[in-house]
Amino acid sequence: MESLSQLALAGGLAWASGIRLYATIFIIGMLGRFDYLYLPEPLHVLEHTWVLSASGIMVVGEFLADKVPGFDSIWDAVHTFIRIPVGAFLAWGAMGDSGLPAQVAAAILGGLITSGTHLAKSGGRAAINTSPEPLSNWTASFGEDGLVLGGLFLAITHPLAFLVLLVVFLAIVIWLVPKVLRFLAGLFRRAPADERATLPIGRS
Repeated sequence: MESLSQLALAGGLAWASGIRLYATIFIIGMLGRFDYLYLPEPLHVLEHTWVLSASGIMVVGEFLADKVPGFDSIWDAVHTFIRIPVGAFLAWGAMGDSGLPAQVAAAILGGLITSGTHLAKSGGRAAINTSPEPLSNWTASFGEDGLVLGGLFLAITHPLAFLVLLVVFLAIVIWLVPKVLRFLAGLFRRAPADERATLPIGRS
């Protein structure tokens, strides 16, 4: 049962990091700090005051940035280089009581899971941002906030149920990734054409 809890924690941290990285760090760090959740030794750093303060500030920044249509996609693009390695690190740390081979495997799979959630989030948000009204953006953003809180709660309290749902989620992502990539490629191809179309006649 202990191994199941560790697997669920590793998967939950990797999964949530692709959506709300700083909220994940802050929530897990606070739970560990006040002894509501046992954290393996590599994750004790999340309980440190400096880490909690920094992640708490970034939670506010991410919450606001994610509610601004257009800017949220820029934020996601920049965080491609942050969420994935940190998600892999958190998965690695969650398996700290299981030995180095398990940690390395968790880091590899954790990075893959974080990549999947990040791509699904950023691709979905890019699609939503093609809509001129901001309500759909705000609805998606608040929905993601609730999804992360619910997912982490499930990973901690019902690890088996979370792992089953995580497998289902990964299967959906595998099916969805090619479609997201085609959609994003289409956006990039249309952007130069749209720019050319707005140029006055006779100018290049």
